[in-house]
Amino acid sequence: MNHVVTIEEPQANPQVSQTRCGVKSGTWGNVSSSRPYDFLYDPLFIVSSEKDHTQANIQANLIRNRLRKVPRFRTMFSNLIHYPRYSLYWSKADPVPPFIRQEWKRHEEKHREALWHLAITDTSFQMAKEVYADPEVTGKNRYKYFERPFLPFHQQMPLNVVFAVTKTEPYTFPTTSAKYPSIPSKCTVGTQTDYRDAEVQTDPYSPEYVVCQESIPELLTLATLTWGRGLPAGQAEVEMIERAREKRAWEATLPCLSDTSQFEKRRRMMNAMERKEWAFREQEIEKLQEIRLEVLKELLKKRDENQNEVNMKHLNAQWSKLQEAKEAKLAQIQHRHVSAIRKLVGKGKNIEGKLERRNIIKDYSDYASQVYGPLSRLGRFPDNNSEDFVVKNHYLNTYEGLVELESCLPDFVTQPRIRPPKPKVTNTKAGFLKRAARMEHELAEVHKAILDKKNKVLEPKKLLRFLQRKSLPQPRLPTPTLEMSSNEEEDIEMAVIYLQKLLRGRVVQNTMFEGKEKRLELIQELRTSHALQEDDRLLKKAEKQVTLALQRQRNLHEHKVSLVENHLAGLEGRVLADMFDFLSKELVRLQEERRIHAFAMLAERQRRMREAEESGRRQVEQRRLREEDQIFKEVVKVHQSTVTSYLEDIILNTEENTAEEQARAEIEKMAEEINDIAYEMESRRTQLQSEEIVAELVYSFLIPEVQKDFVKEKVRNAQQKHILAAHQIIHRHTEAMLKKNFVEQQQDEVSDIDQLLEEETQNEKNN
Repeated sequence: MNHVVTIEEPQANPQVSQTRCGVKSGTWGNVSSSRPYDFLYDPLFIVSSEKDHTQANIQANLIRNRLRKVPRFRTMFSNLIHYPRYSLYWSKADPVPPFIRQEWKRHEEKHREALWHLAITDTSFQMAKEVYADPEVTGKNRYKYFERPFLPFHQQMPLNVVFAVTKTEPYTFPTTSAKYPSIPSKCTVGTQTDYRDAEVQTDPYSPEYVVCQESIPELLTLATLTWGRGLPAGQAEVEMIERAREKRAWEATLPCLSDTSQFEKRRRMMNAMERKEWAFREQEIEKLQEIRLEVLKELLKKRDENQNEVNMKHLNAQWSKLQEAKEAKLAQIQHRHVSAIRKLVGKGKNIEGKLERRNIIKDYSDYASQVYGPLSRLGRFPDNNSEDFVVKNHYLNTYEGLVELESCLPDFVTQPRIRPPKPKVTNTKAGFLKRAARMEHELAEVHKAILDKKNKVLEPKKLLRFLQRKSLPQPRLPTPTLEMSSNEEEDIEMAVIYLQKLLRGRVVQNTMFEGKEKRLELIQELRTSHALQEDDRLLKKAEKQVTLALQRQRNLHEHKVSLVENHLAGLEGRVLADMFDFLSKELVRLQEERRIHAFAMLAERQRRMREAEESGRRQVEQRRLREEDQIFKEVVKVHQSTVTSYLEDIILNTEENTAEEQARAEIEKMAEEINDIAYEMESRRTQLQSEEIVAELVYSFLIPEVQKDFVKEKVRNAQQKHILAAHQIIHRHTEAMLKKNFVEQQQDEVSDIDQLLEEETQNEKNN
């Protein structure tokens, strides 16, 4: 397994402090989490003792932890304990390079101080000067002292990124060989990455192009339109393109500049076009003003709505606060009321104040007593330890337990098997209705009739709104009686009555005959079921055999016809089943294809919207980054210039003061020594020594100056010939080139004049 190695580049320099803006005060500075090794790199970071140095080293090691989390790609999104998402590794790499000394700097300083004291006490000992190299803060080493601000959400993406085309996988038909279709127990709805869309979204790719000679493609006139600034093109861009086309067409119709007779026409056309452009510009300005007014109105309206919403929130908060206070007060009053009522009821039960013993039988017989339902205000909490009876199971309370429990279940639990119900067959093979089905149908009809009669609700009589007169039924007329005056009339009456009886009997006889004719077949059937005569029995038996033979023939014929029909029906059913199966699968495939196409279109639309939003956000971020970089540079420049000027002023003032004091002391000392020596020499000097001193002065001052002038004159004479030769070479070629250029210029002027004369003559001929 490879260990994670991190190397931090040292940013050390003995001259300048490594700070982002300004000078860092190392005397009282603390160890920062972003710069933990300043006590090793920064020369101005001073610790008081070796103990503090060790403590700073330990603190830096604690801040910069060497434990690294290395993700496991197979189980990156796992939440299980036995399949961790990452592994912890100890990094063996030391963030401090080996050439940086990690010992306490005080030992070197003590050695340097001892050498310095030795150089002061012993004049023969010469201490080597410390020469510091130029740090080049504003040069090649600038990157060591300044750093860009850390912005984790901004990364520059390459410009040659092309978005991948969305691919839809072909639809695969499900297999029909399995008895039960497999239903997946889990499905992935979606995944979420740790990266932002701004890190992967780029501008669209624009390929290189080559323009043919003497051709200006119209597409190159739109080169100023870029993604986010005119692309994708909208209505305004289309109108701009149409106006540009119209203007190019108008420019093509303009008269030529060389035609002097068309100047007035060209001027009129240009003035008209200018007026047209100014009018169009005025319309655009008016539209912009209207849009700004609408935006201002919307902003004012939105501000009023926000203010009203804030006021309503304040009012609702105040109302809810008062309502809560009111409810709390009412609850307190209700509590006191209940307590007072309870006390009064308790006092009313025992007005005389007698002491009563506890009746155990009454308490256990009354299920509302304190034995069965103790009150919590009396100090009894029957459900105090009710959580002990709660079922706590690892398989039901954790996700891992549920997964393990699900893996132990059989397949038919997670994959339900649906068995379609079989239709109840009520017909026989011959096509007749079965007796049981017929009985069920008749029973169902009878049951329905009984229920309808039982559930029939009699309509109540309507109440009379007004008084109505109830009419009495008419009385029945009395039965008339005929009084016979003689025997003849009585005989006639009896004869008439007898005739009536005959007629009525004849009517009944005719009715019976008609009924017998109607039910003659039933009568014959009844006769066959009873004992008949021998001849009739034989006839009936022969008829029965003939009927059975005919019935057998008919059954055989029907059986053959049914077999043929069954075979034909089976073939038709298979063909229809295959056709319907194919049509249903095609319908499902088309529906899935349309749904996938709709999802793809929605995803493409959402991607375009997000690209537009991200491009705008990216431009804002880039603009903000540029502003922050510029501000940071200006601040660093100001701080650096301030520090530099301050240090230069201090160093210059110190050097001037020190040099002035040392010069004065040395001048005074030398003046005293020279005066002493001069006075002593003056007292001992002779005439010969005076002349010798004057000769030495003349030799040391006058003769070297004369010799110097002689050497300069000799060098000047030696260089003069070389200068003359160089001047001759240069001026010789220069004069030839000037003459040649002058002749060519005159020839060009003559050819231009001839060409103008030819054009004027040609124009005069044309006119």
